Amino acid sequence: MLRTILKSKIQKAVVTECNLEYSGSITITSDILDAADIISNEKVQVVNLNNGNRIETYVIPGRKGSGVIGMNGGAARCAVPGDRLLIMSYVQMETKDALGHDPKIIYLDTNNKIIDKK
Repeated sequence: MLRTILKSKIQKAVVTECNLEYSGSITITSDILDAADIISNEKVQVVNLNNGNRIETYVIPGRKGSGVIGMNGGAARCAVPGDRLLIMSYVQMETKDALGHDPKIIYLDTNNKIIDKK
């Protein structure tokens, strides 16, 4: 049996931009993606801590070190700059593998700089 398990979580990312005219997705600076083991076009769940919105979208890498967290296309309607987000990706695995799995959790400061990793 396959179970869907948390693979990665980016904790309290701050939205830096919203672009309604872009073709959908969330832009995340590539150094955060690398730390969280999330790749380009990977499906993520985004939870807005300010308004409770939950959406699923895909990732576009942003310029390394830029700190960009950008909501694009329809996702831009779900947040405004300054909102705090949880960004999660999941993986399917066998129960025996899931029991020993530890997700990567990345903690960010208010400037979207990595302050801790688990």
